[in-house]
Amino acid sequence: MATSILIVEDEPEIRELLGFSISRAGYDIIEAESAEVALQRLDRGTPELVIIDWMLPGMSGVDLAKHLRRDELTAQLPIIMLTARGEESDKLKSFESGVDDYVTKPFSPRELIARVKALLRRSGSPEDNLLSIAGIKLDLKSHRVSVGDENIHMGPTEYRLLELLMRHPDRAFDRSQLLDRVWGRSVYVEERTVDVHILRLRKILKPFGLDGFIQTVRGIGYRFTPQT
Repeated sequence: MATSILIVEDEPEIRELLGFSISRAGYDIIEAESAEVALQRLDRGTPELVIIDWMLPGMSGVDLAKHLRRDELTAQLPIIMLTARGEESDKLKSFESGVDDYVTKPFSPRELIARVKALLRRSGSPEDNLLSIAGIKLDLKSHRVSVGDENIHMGPTEYRLLELLMRHPDRAFDRSQLLDRVWGRSVYVEERTVDVHILRLRKILKPFGLDGFIQTVRGIGYRFTPQT
């Protein structure tokens, strides 16, 4: 998927302003009016960054940030806290919850976008919608995969698997982690399904001599390791 940002804001006017500014800057937006709805959205897939309003109905933004930091799938997810509370003690409490940046209302949309871009750079997320490693190129906007000048055709599941593995080179994922991140936690799929799609992905990459990049980690699962 393209670089996506989850906006968790209960005020419709502010959520609309955030969505307009962020989409205009070239990012895909996912909206949630509460922390509970945000967690449902995250079950379907992980965005590249989250903007959370402190004052939310039900679970607060601070508690949501803490929850995300405790969850293995979102522990490294960049978080910006958006709030009208500008006291130093509030900022400290916000950072202690695990957020990466803090923006005080009223805010400048241009400043917010600049902070989003800076945080994405620090976290290593691609800003130009292009992910390229060892000759394999993924256009995250169009979902096109290419090696050199040749396009590679693959199904959506194989694409999502390849994107996830390429975003985290040399990291071993077990099958349950791949199921959660590629299929989503709300979908029940047997772990053996992962093996089937990994085999398909290797078969697609084999004519280019790249199937060895998808390595089996015995007793764990799979990883993407570029070979020179």
